Amino acid sequence: MNKKEELGLIELFKSFPKPYWFASIFELLERYAWYGLFGILGLYLTNELGMSSVERSEIQSYVTAILYLLPIITGAIADKIGYKITLAISYVILMTGYYFMGKVTSYWAVFSVFLYVAIGAAMFKPVASAIVTKTTNKQNSSFGFGLFYMMVNIGGFFGPLLVGILRNHFGWKSVFISSTTAILLNLIILMFFKEPEREKIEESAAETIKRSLNNIWIALKDIRLTILLFIMIGFWLMFNQLFFTLPNFIDDWINTQKVYGVLHSIWPWLAEQMKNNAGGINPEHMVNFDAFFISVLQIAVSYIILKWKPINAMMTGIFITIIGIGVSFMTNNDLYTFLGILIFAIGEMTSNPKFSDYIAQISPKGKEALYMGTYFLPIAFANLLSKWISGDLYQSKSDKLTFLFKHIKDKGIEIIDPVQNKLVTYTSEGIQLVNNSGEILKDKPSIKREEVIQQAAEKLHLTTEQLQNMLWNTYHPEKIWYYMAAIGILTFIGLLIYNNTIGKTKKNNL
Repeated sequence: MNKKEELGLIELFKSFPKPYWFASIFELLERYAWYGLFGILGLYLTNELGMSSVERSEIQSYVTAILYLLPIITGAIADKIGYKITLAISYVILMTGYYFMGKVTSYWAVFSVFLYVAIGAAMFKPVASAIVTKTTNKQNSSFGFGLFYMMVNIGGFFGPLLVGILRNHFGWKSVFISSTTAILLNLIILMFFKEPEREKIEESAAETIKRSLNNIWIALKDIRLTILLFIMIGFWLMFNQLFFTLPNFIDDWINTQKVYGVLHSIWPWLAEQMKNNAGGINPEHMVNFDAFFISVLQIAVSYIILKWKPINAMMTGIFITIIGIGVSFMTNNDLYTFLGILIFAIGEMTSNPKFSDYIAQISPKGKEALYMGTYFLPIAFANLLSKWISGDLYQSKSDKLTFLFKHIKDKGIEIIDPVQNKLVTYTSEGIQLVNNSGEILKDKPSIKREEVIQQAAEKLHLTTEQLQNMLWNTYHPEKIWYYMAAIGILTFIGLLIYNNTIGKTKKNNL
């Protein structure tokens, strides 16, 4: 029996030095802040700021795509100037960024401030992982990274959970204050942090960045890796829709009273905290069950697939996520949405961990780190492309206001901004004021999305629930799942062909 096998659970916990625990706390609070904001961002942009699905998706997709590309540069900078200084800069950017996110209202102002936040997050992302790498060894690294990933999920689960409760009780602004406060706590804790020893980088920051980019290029010259990364863009594109599109789909079309009732029978206090004005639970809380299921089931799923070949686990996971995404979007029954999120989470747990494992296994000996540097590339490009599904496609195929304005136009009904006493329309730039000639005005409307729906329902002599059901049955917004499932199926087929051709060597038939 080797020394690694002799380490018990208590010994494993004791084997980590202080910097490891600091990094874990940093990660938990940073993920709390990020997911707490991102979980409600789409709803905030459309419901509170009156943006369209296209504008909302552009902000979410383009900024997060940049976020996943920047660590190639920010990681090199951190190695040069030191982890503690990098974290301090990151926290100052994040703290001020989250605060001012709640102050700006125009499209370009929100886009700019959110991009500023993404720069701070991109500075943080590689540092926390680097600290864990430097404070673990062959004996405890597997457990250490698992524990660290658990911190990611704890922050990812409690962020949207607590922020949703704050939104219910104190309004939208509390969301940004919550994220700002979490980063402030990190900044205070950082004062007591002593970074682990690291090799001093003699080359300049510019040379370090150039070397990092060159390493990515060297890895991408391997056609096997490049094709695999290209195929996986499809998976991440489908994967993103649970977080980019589903919250707005739930907000538009799904009454979550049944899920609230089930949750209330199990945990009345929590159900009451999540309860919204319609007697259901918030969309961000529904989607957040994905993180809850992962926290509860990941160990069991990981054990089941422990001996599976990575490529088989990836294909199985993708097939399961296709079913999950379909069930989530195909009806307006909240229990089916809940079931779809559970199925999706199982697929996510099956496929995601094995992707990095597979990249590591196809990497030539001695070039593992070189190849792993490409891991975030398909995620970044998938985020960039998500604008098409979550924005353009959603607005034309599933957006409630698109169908509503089409319907009332056919009926000869007009929506009036009660404050400015002007007509209102809905375009790719959101809710807009128009004059009597139909020309769009530059003035910002005062009417909110919810008020538009309420006014239309009254003029059609319907309740808002009756209006919603009528629009659902007339325009069938659920059909958007066809497009998402098609992307997943193409990805599955692509991996199947890849495994039976390019990957069919003794080394790569993993």
